[in-house]
Amino acid sequence: MSVLRNTLTQSTWTLGSRLLGFLRDVVILAKLGAGPVADAFFTALMFPNLFRRVFAEGAFAQAFVPAYSRTLEAEGPEAAEKLAEETLRGLFAVTAFLVVIAQVAMPWIMILLHGGYRNDPVHFPLAILLTQITMPYLSFMALAALLSGVLNSGGRFAMSAAAPTLLNFSLLIGAFIGGNNYEIARSLAVAVSVAGLLQVILLWYGVSRQKIRLRLGFPKLTPGVKRVAALAVPGTIAASGMQINILVSQALASFETGAKTWLYSADRLYQLPLGLVGVAVGLAILPRLARAARSDDQVQSQSVMDNGVGLAMALTVPAAAALMAAPFLFVDSFFTRGDFTSADAHQTARALFHFGWGVPAFVLIKVLAPGFFAREDTKTPMAYSLVSVGVNTVLGASLFFFLKSQGMDGFPGLAIATSTAAWVNAGLLFLGLGRRNWYAPGAPLLRRLASVLAASAALAALLWYLAARTDLIASYTLDSKFLAAVVIGFTGLFAYGVFALVFGAIRPSELKPARKG
Repeated sequence: MSVLRNTLTQSTWTLGSRLLGFLRDVVILAKLGAGPVADAFFTALMFPNLFRRVFAEGAFAQAFVPAYSRTLEAEGPEAAEKLAEETLRGLFAVTAFLVVIAQVAMPWIMILLHGGYRNDPVHFPLAILLTQITMPYLSFMALAALLSGVLNSGGRFAMSAAAPTLLNFSLLIGAFIGGNNYEIARSLAVAVSVAGLLQVILLWYGVSRQKIRLRLGFPKLTPGVKRVAALAVPGTIAASGMQINILVSQALASFETGAKTWLYSADRLYQLPLGLVGVAVGLAILPRLARAARSDDQVQSQSVMDNGVGLAMALTVPAAAALMAAPFLFVDSFFTRGDFTSADAHQTARALFHFGWGVPAFVLIKVLAPGFFAREDTKTPMAYSLVSVGVNTVLGASLFFFLKSQGMDGFPGLAIATSTAAWVNAGLLFLGLGRRNWYAPGAPLLRRLASVLAASAALAALLWYLAARTDLIASYTLDSKFLAAVVIGFTGLFAYGVFALVFGAIRPSELKPARKG
């Protein structure tokens, strides 16, 4: 199965989940607005988003899949099933213990994550309560990640990609339960943990359909579990860098009322290409890279990486161009309603612009890291990830407090730091692969990247022109900003398809495997 076909399978389901997620966020922002209650809820939601992205969107799976696949090929299905069950038990025990500790320590943890509200007698306790309610999602996401890894190792991508839609459905229901925003925030927090349980049930069913029987029980530190842990712990930390950076940014943002909500709203928009492309390509190329590494097939490894990087950049550089060329257009059209005002949209657009130029780096991290994971080297990406966390923390705090000292908003500095740290991480991964002679981009890829930049520049110019005429376009779309944005978006999508073919960013031959699927 081709990289493109696997990517399309993953991305199609992810697209549905992300579109549903947009509807979810529109409803939540309209209900809560941008203020102390919303900041408290989005603080609580940071944990589910962190664990979903770290575990469910590939980090744990990228460490677990090579070990599981090697056992499956070398020792057979029974040994692989035993390894999965032993790992499942150990993972559940560890994460359940962490949940209990976090519940008890949450008042002190919240001082770090929500310190700007520590003297607020109403909203600081609210943030503690909401986060305690959402914490069980950690255990559920860990289990879901392992179950997804088992499915992905067998070439089954659809169910693991579909599972996150349950979180969106649950939150949509929760948003309509409660008479005021405090009650709504509590019902939303409950919906998060309920969604985690539903995801585990769905994926467990999917695994059982593959004739793989897994059971929870008392954990044992077997050699197989030790081997998976040796890979998974550094690998999970490695893939957590960007999420830790977001956590740091959100903690600093608590010192500006509304900033957490603005950053969260911007995050939802720039995470779309990351989820659709970066995660999907990373998951699609990992099994093929692992097989090439085991057979020492450098030609195949080079081809898979070139295809992965080329496809990822052909799809994400234009997304970055769109977010930078018309950030306010998309934020205002999608999110401005109810208690979320046009002023909030302007603030969100400022953050989105700076997140935009980091999007290619966010995606490259997801595509380059499997080059290490496939060879069961998870410690090197972990080290690079920790460096990026240091860069983000120092630069983010410096910019945030410098801008505030100058009488300006500090939160745009946090977005700048997050994108800068992502480029540092991606650069280190690229250099690390090169030093080990594991990967160097071929000449055709470099030519293709130049074509992608040219096509994306043309797209950015077109979108900037159209965004400046939003009111005129809206006059032909029932005076709806939302419909105008949709028209502009689809115009840009069609135009980029033309630009990409003209400049050679995407080749028609690449679409053949997808049509055959």
